[in-house]
Amino acid sequence: MKIELPLKVNQIIKRLQFAGYEAYAVGGCIRDSILNRSPEDWDITTSATPYQVKELFDRTVDTGIQHGTVTIMLGKEGFEVTTYRVDGEYEDNRHPKQVEFTNQLVEDLRRRDFTINAMAYNETDGLVDAFGGLEDLRERRIKCVGCAKERFDEDALRILRAIRFSAQLDFTIEEDTLLAVKEKAQNLDHISAERIRDELNKLLLSNHPKKMLVLQATKITDVVLPELNEMLSCDQQNHHHIYTVGMHCLEAVSYFANKYPMRRQETDVYTKKEQLILRWTLLLHDVAKPCTKTIGKDLEGHFYGHAPKGADMAKKILQRLKFDNETIDYVYKLIYFHDYRYNLTMYDMRKAMNMIGTNYMEMLFEVQLADIMAQNPEYRPAKIENLKEAKKLYQKVMENGDCVNLKMLAVNGADLIQAGYEPGKKIGEKLNMLLQKVLEHPEWNTKEQLLKMI
Repeated sequence: MKIELPLKVNQIIKRLQFAGYEAYAVGGCIRDSILNRSPEDWDITTSATPYQVKELFDRTVDTGIQHGTVTIMLGKEGFEVTTYRVDGEYEDNRHPKQVEFTNQLVEDLRRRDFTINAMAYNETDGLVDAFGGLEDLRERRIKCVGCAKERFDEDALRILRAIRFSAQLDFTIEEDTLLAVKEKAQNLDHISAERIRDELNKLLLSNHPKKMLVLQATKITDVVLPELNEMLSCDQQNHHHIYTVGMHCLEAVSYFANKYPMRRQETDVYTKKEQLILRWTLLLHDVAKPCTKTIGKDLEGHFYGHAPKGADMAKKILQRLKFDNETIDYVYKLIYFHDYRYNLTMYDMRKAMNMIGTNYMEMLFEVQLADIMAQNPEYRPAKIENLKEAKKLYQKVMENGDCVNLKMLAVNGADLIQAGYEPGKKIGEKLNMLLQKVLEHPEWNTKEQLLKMI
């Protein structure tokens, strides 16, 4: 098997070999190359010690020298080079107490998580595959190197990584590995919220987000997202829905993922951050339905107030997972308004844009469409048509440049003070009064007209 190594990666390997050391590209970059995917990073492993590596290259960074890792800088690019190592005892389900360097490549590969990540390659020796990674790639399965329970006891984050890789690659998880995932799920208690968040993000950003169901089947959600359990077990008992709350939300995420599939870190339309905001919004948009469910006289399920309550619950979940404030604010706002019903007039659209915020509207339309597409197909056409008409009105308001907020108003507080108003609370009240008039009559938004009105 021949793998095309990038020029700079090959240069590093050959320089190490010329100095008498072994060196290989290793891990995910080999896996992705075999799968015809573009690797994000190229990692190199070598028999040379970190200080021997540093002697061979002009520019290096000690990124993790105590664990054997040195970053070699070639131009503006950095490449991590790590000495073959054997991990010592793990004390916290995450990090080894110490590492020992070895001169045996296979010993280094033995400590890795999954067989598909435990392959190495250079042009001299070709593919080194001591643990059947190539066969597992061909069979499209995730399998631990050696004993799965031991791998998960060493580093509990590998439990989530197994699900994440199955979602990113659309692979199944080998039986013994899956059993070990379920048995060791509670070990995730020892993993930081930030690490869990990052793995959940990668899973949600995959093109197979319904693999979230494996989290529930293996009890991982008990530790990292118990709210999803409640959602998946909540029958909606409503003619507009054919799924439980949780399945409805996962179907909505899947619809969006199919519409805007990720190509590594971006799509043609949305940035990675916008993708995360939209996918977390869709996953959690009905999170409050289980706790707001009532059965009406019509014997159907109703969920009064689930949108604002859901926004509050989602905010707490994302805070628990240590998300940044901007992401939390966007998800909160989109969930709060995801059930908004549009009146199809220009005036009502301007009012909606004023209340919701113009910076949220495009994303809100995406959320609402995905929400509809995950509902009972019998009632979709009318809902989709209403949403299309609402979007047309929004686009027309934008094209017209109609005023929909105080920033767009033709007068400001300074203008009112100059016109004779005393600074204070009444200035804000008067500006809001003018804005309400302009929302109804956008042609009135001139400085002359507004000052004349007051």
